[in-house]
Amino acid sequence: MSRARFADDGKGGLSRHVPIRAARHAALLVVDVQNYTCVPGDGEWAHVDPANIPEDLAYHFDRLETVTLPAIARLQRACRAAGAEVLYTVVEALTRDMRDLGLDYRISGIGVPKGSPWAAIPDAVAPLDDEIVIPKTSSSVFMSTNIDYVLRALEVEQLIVCGLLTDQCVESAVRDACDLGYLVTVPQDACATMSRERHDRSLAMYGGYCRVVESGQAVAELAALGPRAGA
Repeated sequence: MSRARFADDGKGGLSRHVPIRAARHAALLVVDVQNYTCVPGDGEWAHVDPANIPEDLAYHFDRLETVTLPAIARLQRACRAAGAEVLYTVVEALTRDMRDLGLDYRISGIGVPKGSPWAAIPDAVAPLDDEIVIPKTSSSVFMSTNIDYVLRALEVEQLIVCGLLTDQCVESAVRDACDLGYLVTVPQDACATMSRERHDRSLAMYGGYCRVVESGQAVAELAALGPRAGA
């Protein structure tokens, strides 16, 4: 069957606004949720006092703790229960001296050395032992890794994308995944960026490439498939 089988809108046409239809052909991709990006006082936020977070960063860290990480955890549980793959991408070089960083990351001052604790994923959304974690050195995971090959080997057709930042690495992954032929769902509450305005504006811009929902809807669709659902 063609990759368009899951895009059938039931009316003789194709649509990206379709529910998760088969757990065996669905995957959750958690983008760049790691110590480097999530922890005030460490990583890219080493300059921030965790006990006195500046006003301009308060929204971001509050949303992470109270909205985004809990939503990602719910999605993880639902995918695992249904039998859908859960994958992660983290900012991490393939070398300790980071000589393989892409030019954009070099210019932006973004980089995590191979094996650094900054590449670790917070306990609240930690991977299970056999879940796939893919290091990347570019904004889009599809540009600097073999994730497309991995997803196709796993027979993934529908991709749930969440994480950080809504308007940067999540957006890049969504646009590239769409162009590569995946049906993409973005649970908006499982994503975060530096302000609500940036978050909403970004989703409005790339909503044409994906289906934007609340995490609860994606969780309900996965639950409706039944435990360890197949194709």
